[in-house]
Amino acid sequence: MTHERNHAKKDLTGSNLSRDDLSNANLSETNLSRANLKETNLHGANLTSATLRDDNLTGAELVDACLSGADLEGADLRGADLTGANLRDARLHSANLGDANLTDADFTGANLEGAKLDRTNPERSRSFEGAQMRGVTGLSAEQQAECAEKWAVTDMHDSA
Repeated sequence: MTHERNHAKKDLTGSNLSRDDLSNANLSETNLSRANLKETNLHGANLTSATLRDDNLTGAELVDACLSGADLEGADLRGADLTGANLRDARLHSANLGDANLTDADFTGANLEGAKLDRTNPERSRSFEGAQMRGVTGLSAEQQAECAEKWAVTDMHDSA
């Protein structure tokens, strides 16, 4: 699957795409539930409204990827590079984003309830405006305050 670029609306449930090059691929509305995308290059990929529930995305490169409206509930994104990624209205409920690079990522309207943000840099993200962040863990008091001030996010509890 390294060379094919159009996977839109396909069912790739449980696929092993670890370390594949899917940069700039069209994966919109694709079902990738429980897929192994560890260290996969998804730079600039279109994952709009894709289903990535319980996926292994550890160390994946998602720079400038579009994940708008994607379902990443329970996904493991530890160490992923989300620089410049569009996660508007994405569902990241209970996702693990520990050690992920969130620089310039857009989480506007995203659901991050119960997500783990240990050792991340949310204050360098483009926006968390309107994001649901109840039960987020791993943020310091300073990070919570900065996010609340910058984007009026106020529903973070027990985050440290």
